[in-house]
Formats: sequence, C-alpha cells, structure tokens
Amino acid sequence: MVDDRNSDERASPEKRISGQVKQITSVSNPIVKDLRGLVLRKNRNKSNLFLGEGLKLVTDALQKKWRIEDIIYGKSFADQDAIAQAAAKVRAAGGSVLEVSNQVLEKISRKDNPQMVLGVFEQRFQALSTVRPKEGELWVALDRVRDPGNLGTILRTADCVGAKGVILVGDCTDPYSLEAVRASMGSIFHVPLVKASEGEFLQWKERNAASVVGTHLAGAVDYRTVDYSGVSVVLMGNEQQGLTENLANACQQLALIPMAGQADSLNLAVSTGVVLFEARRAALTL
Repeated sequence: MVDDRNSDERASPEKRISGQVKQITSVSNPIVKDLRGLVLRKNRNKSNLFLGEGLKLVTDALQKKWRIEDIIYGKSFADQDAIAQAAAKVRAAGGSVLEVSNQVLEKISRKDNPQMVLGVFEQRFQALSTVRPKEGELWVALDRVRDPGNLGTILRTADCVGAKGVILVGDCTDPYSLEAVRASMGSIFHVPLVKASEGEFLQWKERNAASVVGTHLAGAVDYRTVDYSGVSVVLMGNEQQGLTENLANACQQLALIPMAGQADSLNLAVSTGVVLFEARRAALTL
C-alpha cells in the first residue's frame, strides 16, 4: 500500500518542527513579556488575543478552524508526536511555533507545574443583532456574572445541553481570562459569545419576541413546573444580587429552585446547569 501522506507528515516529530521553530530560553525575552501580559484584560482587549493552556485546547481550536497566533510548548515535550502534529497545523495556518524552556513555560503560565502546551488564540464575539432564535433553539443570558470560574463552567454546561450561545449582559467578567478559558474545558471554541448592555438586551428581546425564563428568589414557579415550550432564553442573575428589576420584569416566567437544606441559594454555575438540563429534558419530551 502506498502511503499518500506528504513527507512532512511522515517525518519524525523532531524533523517535522525543527528549523521552523523559534526557541526561547530566557525569561527576559520580550516575547515572554508580551505573552505574560495576556493575563491582563486590557492587553487582551488591545490585542484581541487570549492565552489558553493544554494540548486539548489547541486541538479543539484547530478542529473549529479558530485562528491560533502562537503555539508554545516546553522543550522537554518536543518529542511528543501529538504536539508535533499540532505545531505543524498551527504553522500551516500561519501561526508561530515557540519552543521554550520549562522555566519560560512556568513564567508565562504563572504556575509551578504548567501544562506542556500553551496557545495564543483570537477572540471572537458575535453581534447581538445577528442572533435570531429559531423555534427549538435555546440561548443562555447572564446578568453581570462576576466569577470567571462560574462563566467558564456555564460555557461548558451550555455546550453539553446544546445551547446556541451565551449572551453576556452588562458588566461581566472576561470570558477570555485564563481562569474562564480553563473552566470551559474547550467549550470556549464551541459556544458563540455575545456582549450586550442591559438596554440592548431588552431591546433585542422585544424585537425578536424572545420568550425568557429567569431565575429569581421571588420566583413564583418551581423550575420543574415551568413551561419551557417556546422558551428561547434562560436568564441568570448576578452571583450576589440576582437579576436587576428591569430584567426580572422582562421575563415571561420567573423560576425558583427550591432548597431542602439550610442553604438559601446555589452557586450560579450549578443553578444554571440545573435549569438548562430541565429545559433540555422538557424540550425532548414535547
């Protein structure tokens, strides 16, 4: 049988990426400073880039045809075939391949035991005006979510239930922070993100006649008895304050998650998951 792969694919991992790699061993290299700078939101916004950890994240981005500016891996991992293949794909798509010392890898990631691979990726946001929910589609809207771990976990959950995207309403934490990206476990590349002010979201809701279910401590309906047929948006409130009065008033239904123990509330990511999976179950039984 003839092996029709090109010579670059058949080569050993070392040969596949040697000569096409920028090697960095000094933590004072200006490139290292720029990469470390991506932990700050102002630098991410300015460059429209973000940093992510792990080979899985790079692989997910490649599968979704997401632009990868750089792939960075530790020199001690250079002989791993999976890393060589990912590096070759990044390079073929126009990205840079950086082989760094373990010390540099720790410096960039700010961790003592960093992942063997880091990536620098393009940020993407979808315009709210392009979101037009169709029958059977479900979106998640988050009012001023503040915790990046919550946001990343919600992205992962939204991905699991097949939600079409997440709308960030008001002053939300950055979905492209290292913590949020880590918590998303790759779903950052699968779930469209939209940013909107409260006013923009409310206007969009009216223009699209979107049916919204919100969660609220004053909700009169057990979330398990809510009629999810035709619902296009599940709206979740801020971790400490819940939904604003305007957003709560805009909901067609307000749902409450009953508590059996002494705690009076659930973590935002957990409560979002509870409601989303109930909405999905209800939709499947219609």
